[in-house]
Amino acid sequence: MKLVKSLFLTNRFFQAAISLVILFIISFVLHGFLWVPKFISFCFLGLIVTDFVLLYRVKKGMYGMRFTPEKLSNGDENEIRIYLENFYIFKVKLRVFDEIPHQFQRRDLEFQITLTPGEKKTIPYFLRPVKRGTYSFGAVNTLVSSPFGFLSRRFSFSQNKLVPVYPSFIQMRKYELLAISNRLTETGIKKIRRIGHNQEFELIKDYVSGDDFRTINWKATSRKSRLMVNHYQDERSQQVYSLIDKGRVMQMPFNGLSLLDYAINASLVISNIAIRKNDKAGLITFQDKVNTILSANRLSNQMNNILENLYNQKTASVESDYSALHTVIKRKISQRSLLLLFTNFETVFALQRQLPYLISLAKQHLVVVIFFENTELSEITSKNASGLKEIYHKTIAERLYLEKKLIVKELLKHGIQALLTSPENLTVNTINKYLELKARNLL
Repeated sequence: MKLVKSLFLTNRFFQAAISLVILFIISFVLHGFLWVPKFISFCFLGLIVTDFVLLYRVKKGMYGMRFTPEKLSNGDENEIRIYLENFYIFKVKLRVFDEIPHQFQRRDLEFQITLTPGEKKTIPYFLRPVKRGTYSFGAVNTLVSSPFGFLSRRFSFSQNKLVPVYPSFIQMRKYELLAISNRLTETGIKKIRRIGHNQEFELIKDYVSGDDFRTINWKATSRKSRLMVNHYQDERSQQVYSLIDKGRVMQMPFNGLSLLDYAINASLVISNIAIRKNDKAGLITFQDKVNTILSANRLSNQMNNILENLYNQKTASVESDYSALHTVIKRKISQRSLLLLFTNFETVFALQRQLPYLISLAKQHLVVVIFFENTELSEITSKNASGLKEIYHKTIAERLYLEKKLIVKELLKHGIQALLTSPENLTVNTINKYLELKARNLL
């Protein structure tokens, strides 16, 4: 039974069989010609038997294995490798089929290669998941054909492997390496000149030998009639919280990923950058209630805690409760902090319902509301309208686009920082905003 399941007939077999049938038909018309197809039939049968013996005389003719990362990075191209080794003493042709998880909705993943005796080969390919969760890989199936090519023998390897898909740690590592090597400008991060000292002002004191003359306070010197200098202490570690809205407004998809996933990926990156800048990173997620509270910290395991907490976050078709968020922040966060709120407001009216809570938070903390441009609207407004229908669509699109601009103005009017960005530029723009606020000493 196992033998039957592993044996397949190739296209060459059917082509040869059809040719034989045609020869037999012709032989009934041409008398005395019947011996030719009979002879060819016996030869064909002999080749099939020989092909079968070549393929099955070796119990372990092929070895294969799929190499996958321990976890996949959401929204990124992840490399998968298939390793194959030929134990036959002859050259074989392979058709390789990998049973990838159903989430990718692909049924065309096939590779055709040739292996000489004893040859080893690795086949690399890439998968881009767009949803977090557990992905199930099936078997790697290889159909092996001998030089005769009438039959194929199937070998199956690396069956039933579960691989989790986490928020974009590939993106996180990329920006981390660029930050360490001071090459963030290569990805669009602006080089912002820091205003003032890298230390915090503590007090004014008398000048003593060895003090930096650049710290002389001339106003205090003129009042005291002796040299006075500003004394600085090491800059305190500041708290940076990513507040992620998981309500229905974050379900909208863009390029396969939901707005929530873009926010999650950006939160992971900005938390890592903040820790690299000696700040503390924390996390709060909320829907109709606050779901996750991870206090700001910069311990060695903090990034792993943030990654694990972000892994299981999901949107829900509910209205987000900003009053619950406001209550938790007032109770849990006493030190002035940078609050990066990832959400999406479509209209000024939607903002005004939540504005009192944001204004209250902005009195104690530095609040940055980060929300999304509708890129489809941007495309419509940039095109020239030729007909009445297109003019109508463009007018509506411009009105909705203007709403986003009005939201920014409304936030700034109340002393709340705002960042309107497209989903694909979210991470870069968020880092730029963070570095800008740090450089301006607004925290």
